[in-house]
Amino acid sequence: MASVSHLVYRKWLFHLSKSRSVSRHSSQSRLFSTSSRCRTIMPAWVIDKYGSNDVLRFTKNASFPVINYPNEVIVKVVAAGLNPLDVSMRGGYGAATLSMKRDPLNITQSGSEFPLILGRDVSGVIMECGLDVKYFSERDEVWAAIPPWKQGSFAEFVVLSANEVSHKPKSLSHTEAAAIPYVATTAWSALVNTGGLSKDNCAKKRILILGGSGGVGTFAIQMLKAWGAHVTVTCSQNAEQFVRALGTDHVVDYTAGPVEEPLSTLEKFDLILDNVGGGTERWALNLLKPWSGAKYVTLVTPFLQNTDRLGIADGMMQTAATVATKALKHLAKGVHYRWGFFAPSGPALDEIREMVDAGQIRAVVEETFSFSQVPQALEKVEKGHARGKTVVEISKGGDDL
Repeated sequence: MASVSHLVYRKWLFHLSKSRSVSRHSSQSRLFSTSSRCRTIMPAWVIDKYGSNDVLRFTKNASFPVINYPNEVIVKVVAAGLNPLDVSMRGGYGAATLSMKRDPLNITQSGSEFPLILGRDVSGVIMECGLDVKYFSERDEVWAAIPPWKQGSFAEFVVLSANEVSHKPKSLSHTEAAAIPYVATTAWSALVNTGGLSKDNCAKKRILILGGSGGVGTFAIQMLKAWGAHVTVTCSQNAEQFVRALGTDHVVDYTAGPVEEPLSTLEKFDLILDNVGGGTERWALNLLKPWSGAKYVTLVTPFLQNTDRLGIADGMMQTAATVATKALKHLAKGVHYRWGFFAPSGPALDEIREMVDAGQIRAVVEETFSFSQVPQALEKVEKGHARGKTVVEISKGGDDL
């Protein structure tokens, strides 16, 4: 595939701060202190309850993140990516499971996650490192995908485990870099951790991506093509040119009729990545090569819905029964049924960074917003305006409020 310098992911981005806000004293080699002893509050967009866009609240008094474990780092946010998950989390999606992850022993009261800061992608500069952090230093430019149970990047600072952070690609600006981590680590988790693919075993494998024009799909296309796979994608007709430019070998238009009909005429696949869900499971597994280790990996699972609806214990039991039943049913037919989930991973981002800097992964910012425009950016994502081309130049970060 032809190398292109920078890629565009279909997501709305906005700057939170510029690196010019970093300052040094002549007698010091480190950045200004971010210790909680010197600073206790920061600007951020928070929610105090779940609901629609009107629950968003800007404050200059959000709690400043502190290092609680020796392997953590504090990152000054330069740019943050906004994902559909942020819209879902604003409405309370996954609240039961995420609350349990934040407080496994149920020590705190219900609602203790508030005020909650959204934002899963971050690109910025390390301001402070825990005592056990060896791979990073202050002033390193980094990027990361923030786990949904942690406070997010719609703030001036965020604290993360060093295992979740990676050095930012040198070929990308912070704005471009913030478009990639969450979709990249989600695709990596599904294809590598769950699907068993790698750059060493992917050559000539036939891969089908259902819903290939979204963020995860477009990243997966590029990664798989860089690894030598043959990639077939389903998408709408108006997205065909876009996915072909990313290297897709074959495109099936799902708006032209039942998509399973043209797919069934093709040679069977080694792996299917399903970003669509719904009724696709009824026919998609029939497209896999039987008795050859072929896998169907779906990112659309009922896990969080089950725990939200039934509670943690009953929801997990329902989830386990569902996935076990489906896995056994399809294993009898010679194919493997799997669920894929997002998994934060600095080492995965290290490998992705190398692919970006080698020109194998492109990053394109669909639209940028300032820190003061977070509600407008979230509203755009909620309405599904994924093809806007507006770009807002960022002057200052939190200071422009």
